[in-house]
Amino acid sequence: MDPVRRVKLTVAYDGTAYAGWQLQPNGTTIQPVIEGALARILQEPVRLRAAGRTDAGVHAREQVADFSDAGRRDMETIVRGGNALLPPDIRILSAEEAPGAFDARRHAVEKEYRYFLHLHPVASPFLSRFAWHFETPLDLAAMKEGLSHLVGEHDFTSFRGQGCTARTAVRTIFRAEVAQHGIPGLCSVDVAGSGFLRHMVRAMVGTVTEAGKGKYPPERIGEILRARSRSAAGATAPAHGLFLWRVSYGTLPGSAPEFLPPSPPR
Repeated sequence: MDPVRRVKLTVAYDGTAYAGWQLQPNGTTIQPVIEGALARILQEPVRLRAAGRTDAGVHAREQVADFSDAGRRDMETIVRGGNALLPPDIRILSAEEAPGAFDARRHAVEKEYRYFLHLHPVASPFLSRFAWHFETPLDLAAMKEGLSHLVGEHDFTSFRGQGCTARTAVRTIFRAEVAQHGIPGLCSVDVAGSGFLRHMVRAMVGTVTEAGKGKYPPERIGEILRARSRSAAGATAPAHGLFLWRVSYGTLPGSAPEFLPPSPPR
């Protein structure tokens, strides 16, 4: 039977045990695990398109993906049945029918990543999988000032990871902030933009934490950006602190206005 509908999935996962989102010849990845569960529920092959490809060890609070199917199962069955077949570190949060033209990657207008840091003399066994631990405090004000130099449209070659295949390093960052959370010492670097290069957020975090340690003044971040050289920036932060936090969409042509919420104010 030919596909008759497009489905938008929102999924969450702990990426610790996985070699990233995208299907790979070696190593277990998240995409084929979800596709396998859906294929069993829907009784047909499924191919997911994701809003973004998270790397090995990176997590997602809200990853968005889409697929086409023949419409044999309702949305509640997709969610409940899919989760019954998935391992506990991957969950389908919601499923909804989308306009036929919907593309989770191409139609995303904003992606937000959060990188968690735990600043405490003693590492927490409960945060060790999800936050980068520092035994000594960081100057969060210096980090916030450093991040301000990265907001806007820039060439982010200095924060481009090895193996990145993007045709251009120009990207637009809408917001780059430091947030503190209720757990003592837990904070995050929150970055939202239209799109990101390979390892870009982790390179940004690795660089601004150097300013947080006092190794150089915050304005140096702007100089590093303008250098357009990866060697000018700091080390890439470990993968385990990074979350794809949210993906936002605008209204698509031909869709009901309420289907896709407008992007939040920038």
